[in-house]
Amino acid sequence: MILTQSPATRSRCKSETAQMTAQTLNFPLDSDHGAELIWLRIAEQASAWMLRQGVAPRDCIVLLPFSQHLPLARRAWTMQGGWPPRLETTRTLALSMGPEDLARAGEISFDLATDQLSAAALLQGQSWAGAWRRRDTRSFQLAVTRLVETAHMWARAAAQRAPGARPAFWHQARQLLALGGPGEIERALARVALEWAATSASSPVTDALFALQPSGLIVVQAGGADPLCTALTEALEAKGCQTLLLNTDLSLDQAFESHAPLGHLELALCHDFEDEAQCTAAAVLAHVNRGQVPVALIAQDRMLLRRVRALLERTGVALADETGWTLATLPAAAQVMALLRAAQPGASVDAWLDWLKSDFAQTLIGSERSVQQLEAKCRSRAWSRVDAVQPGKLDPDAARLWQLAHEVLIPLQSSGRRSLSEWLACLRNALMRMQAWAALQAAPAGQQVIEALSLHQPAWPGSAQHAVQQDSHLNLTEFIAWVDQCLEAQQFVPQAGAQLPQVHITPLARAIARPFGAIVLPGADAQTLGAVGGAASLVGEAISQTLNLPTLARKREMQVSAFAQLLRAPALTLLRRRSDGAEPLAASPLLKRLQQALQSAGHAPLQAWLDARLPIAIEARPTPRAAASAQGRLPPGLSASAVDSLRTCPYQFFGRVMLGLRESDELESELEKRDYGTWLHGVLHDFHRWRGEQPGVAETELMQRAAQAQTLALGLDAAAFLPFACTFERFVPRYLEWLRGHEAGGAMWAEGELAREIYPAAWQGSALAKVSLRGRLDRIDLLSSDQGMALLLVDYKTGGVKGLKDKVAAPLEDTQLAVYAALMDAQGLPGLDADGPIRAIYLALDDARRVESIEHDDPVGSAHALLEGLREDLLAMHGGQVLPALGEGQVCDFCEMRGLCRRDDWRLTPDTSEAGD
Repeated sequence: MILTQSPATRSRCKSETAQMTAQTLNFPLDSDHGAELIWLRIAEQASAWMLRQGVAPRDCIVLLPFSQHLPLARRAWTMQGGWPPRLETTRTLALSMGPEDLARAGEISFDLATDQLSAAALLQGQSWAGAWRRRDTRSFQLAVTRLVETAHMWARAAAQRAPGARPAFWHQARQLLALGGPGEIERALARVALEWAATSASSPVTDALFALQPSGLIVVQAGGADPLCTALTEALEAKGCQTLLLNTDLSLDQAFESHAPLGHLELALCHDFEDEAQCTAAAVLAHVNRGQVPVALIAQDRMLLRRVRALLERTGVALADETGWTLATLPAAAQVMALLRAAQPGASVDAWLDWLKSDFAQTLIGSERSVQQLEAKCRSRAWSRVDAVQPGKLDPDAARLWQLAHEVLIPLQSSGRRSLSEWLACLRNALMRMQAWAALQAAPAGQQVIEALSLHQPAWPGSAQHAVQQDSHLNLTEFIAWVDQCLEAQQFVPQAGAQLPQVHITPLARAIARPFGAIVLPGADAQTLGAVGGAASLVGEAISQTLNLPTLARKREMQVSAFAQLLRAPALTLLRRRSDGAEPLAASPLLKRLQQALQSAGHAPLQAWLDARLPIAIEARPTPRAAASAQGRLPPGLSASAVDSLRTCPYQFFGRVMLGLRESDELESELEKRDYGTWLHGVLHDFHRWRGEQPGVAETELMQRAAQAQTLALGLDAAAFLPFACTFERFVPRYLEWLRGHEAGGAMWAEGELAREIYPAAWQGSALAKVSLRGRLDRIDLLSSDQGMALLLVDYKTGGVKGLKDKVAAPLEDTQLAVYAALMDAQGLPGLDADGPIRAIYLALDDARRVESIEHDDPVGSAHALLEGLREDLLAMHGGQVLPALGEGQVCDFCEMRGLCRRDDWRLTPDTSEAGD
């Protein structure tokens, strides 16, 4: 392929250099320059220009904005006939002239994960940054990220200039950074990034373009000017090359001053996220049904597009996704990360189970039942951390799986630092040991995961990636962060199916000048369309503008140009939602400018989108109120909570007690108030036991010892428990003050955490003879009284005082103290002579002012009434009386049986109570 000029042409160019200037041809928005015809017009204008200038097509280069334009331009020149010029983008042309140089050790590689490690090593070598990492790891890592972003920006900006102009560029940049900037640390980081980019010896692959000597250069501009094309045009003009700029960009504000809109412009106003997603899918399908294919679906909001894609895939529409997904979101990458997280020191049982449930671990586990047994045992034992698991208490299958998993993870569980290459070898060996290597290779995007992490083979010796792998030493946590960063930085673009795509999901810039039958752009709101990310913040806008670096203003201009190009399409559907959650959402500034341009030119405004969806009437089929029957069945035993459940809602009792249904406890969750209550019960029990055994130790010290012992016994995280620990510090003096007054009144601690089970006498001689009543009493005191030594039943509570007073105000409605009194009234307390009455109190421990006791007036009487009432209810249930779901009160708001009773689907009748719902 000939790229040099003939001697005659070169001679003519030299003689005419002084008279030549770059020519520009603009393409208006009219019927001759729509999306279907724009490339024919480009081919015609370019051919006519070459003919006028006497430039042979074989000696002319046409540079296109994007690689997606290459087949369009070639088709247009084929339809026109004749010898075409060379059609390229700057990158495809440069790569055709030679391979891209591999970044050498210490140079910028433009691989984010590699450059992050190089930048960290570079920063640690700076005297002013040496102690930064040790002092504040998170801010240091953020600085490294900003340093890499800025270094990439400097390197790209330099690559867009002619090689001979770069020394002046570096000199000017150094001068500007020396004068000032956003801040001292920012300036220092920007200078390090500048020198890193300036000293990278590898030349950009596009430098070869400046050595070309074609007779003519034609640049097609779409979506804003390309700085590299501008620099190349200037360099070739200086050599005598004739140049032409074919500018297809439009002014959004004056787009319709000369011509009416080419296509149908419509706007859909949606209520919220889901409405916008459904309307977007409906708009795409409407265009497909009208034959306006292919349809371009503009990708701006990734979450919204994910939902829209799911809706479209249900209809069988042929899709081609040009945006892809982050590699880290794919199963292959997620399962590799699950393996690494399970290997972390102090990993949670949840992390191990996530790994063992992955597809890659199926060969290792052998049987899914082993994982189920392991999970069930961990939940029943409340083992939330791996180091708390006791393999000796596991079933044989679960113990075998635990041991195999431990053997796989041992090589990865290092507390020291290793080189990156050693970590990668360990990861590969772990995958092979669990026989998952073949599964990773065969998985979708699995090969890309292997290549992204350099698991298949080491990096090329002497390259920047090889140097980083050899010289960077990381601990396991840092290695996992590096792997995650690698996977986050890679994009996976799925291959299109065999069927010709009807819908192309594409970014805004790549929809420019493509012959789509229609374009659908959701997210035409101020938050999505028109909002651009920040520029190089380490450099600042002023310096960026002076050096012609990316600025916010330039990014906005490019987005405006790309948006205006959509007006060449035969149909454009814009969608926006009115609110984002509870916040109102304004229209995009670009949408407002479009509406203003139509109004100023006297054209009709944007048409309202007509929803083509057909409403379908669905007959409501509410379910009747749930009820259950337990005829002939009785529970083996009842606790206070079971009794309370029966009184609250019989159907809840049926699910909890008769069926034994329980929600699975979370292995790892945030500490809650009830965790504090459990801990405090244990602390008070230990305190009172030790108080009798160690009379010489100060009470405050005993309380602190008990607190530490319970924290250790329950495996509580000290940092997470800190707010409750602070509460306990204030609680201790209040409790000791109450205790002194309590004991001054003749009370003495006798027992705590006492488990009791009885077979009530009132139930004997009936079907209830084998039904027990059981419970665990928080505390029992002996209390001197005129009638003898009484038993005082104490139930600790960490709730509010008012609620407890409301409970005892209606004695027959209180369950807890009545059950405790029933347990003690039957047999008393063995070993203690207590011939006085039984008394019972709630002890409110969480009051901000003092510890307060709330006494029940007649616990024994309430106990007898409770037992008699339970006898009647249980016998009726045994005889076949239904157990209805009441669906009343606040209990429904938090009831785990709500999904079983289908409370939300009941047929509402005038007598149906909806209190609390």
